[in-house]
Amino acid sequence: MNAPVIVVTGAAGALGSVVAARLAAAGARVVGVDLAREGLSPALALALGGVDLGEPAQVRAAFAAVAERFGRLDGLVNIAGGFAWETIESGAVETWDRLYAMNVRSALLACQAATEALARDGGAIVNVGAAAAQRASLGMGAYAASKSGVARLTEALAAELLDRGVRVNAVAPSIIDTPLNRRDMPDADFERWVAPEALAEVVAFLLSPAARAMTGALLPVTGRTPL
Repeated sequence: MNAPVIVVTGAAGALGSVVAARLAAAGARVVGVDLAREGLSPALALALGGVDLGEPAQVRAAFAAVAERFGRLDGLVNIAGGFAWETIESGAVETWDRLYAMNVRSALLACQAATEALARDGGAIVNVGAAAAQRASLGMGAYAASKSGVARLTEALAAELLDRGVRVNAVAPSIIDTPLNRRDMPDADFERWVAPEALAEVVAFLLSPAARAMTGALLPVTGRTPL
């Protein structure tokens, strides 16, 4: 049997690069898709940089390249996204639009492009949501709303693809231990955060046959961070 083909969006980022490496180490042929042209691992089976995941034509072209190269698609991991801390009172509506585009629109377009190509009775999609979507705290309104959209997208698509045997789940992490988060919160206890490697293990599980009975799940991955 050929090694599975898995697309990872946001593959040049702190989490995406770790997830891509974890899946490749398990024997998958990983396709990395990112807006960035630099930072994509040379270990990828296919690196597609310069792809704006908010543009339907560019997303369709990326998945067409995957189909042309491999002739199959077994999994999709939607990691591409963004964050902004901003109060509602002093914030801008443009922030809500921007986070919706980065977090929901990008995942939606990738899911739409992948749906027809995903292997029946075994294909899987994993979206990266956020624990903050369950209850928004100060300054988290726009971000939490966009990640709540990812959760609803996950649930709706899971129901839509149920009879096709394609599973759709999401992880909902709290603060991920990345260099950017350490820079922005230098006084935090980093040991309580979620290590990218730990989150990658959960993503790999959801893509695997071991999770074949799970679809529509929103799994909290919160380390030791109080919610």
